[in-house]
Amino acid sequence: MLGDLTDRDRAILALEAEWPRHGGTKEEVIRSRLGMSPARYYQLLGRLIDTEQALEHDPLLVRRLRRLRESRTDRRVARMRGFAG
Repeated sequence: MLGDLTDRDRAILALEAEWPRHGGTKEEVIRSRLGMSPARYYQLLGRLIDTEQALEHDPLLVRRLRRLRESRTDRRVARMRGFAG
């Protein structure tokens, strides 16, 4: 199943896995290394971490990214409920 990941998919996961070691802004690295806008990168990353192939490729990274996304979603929902109440 790992063969289902594209080179771009693997590059996105690699960037996320090594990001804390980079200098400069993440947006600059995304543009220079992957040749895409940060918005497109995050769109693709969001879809990618929902796939079984990504989970098989790097389970620790994908689970961590899923938890971070869930945490951000939970905070956003809590803020919206606070404004509605």
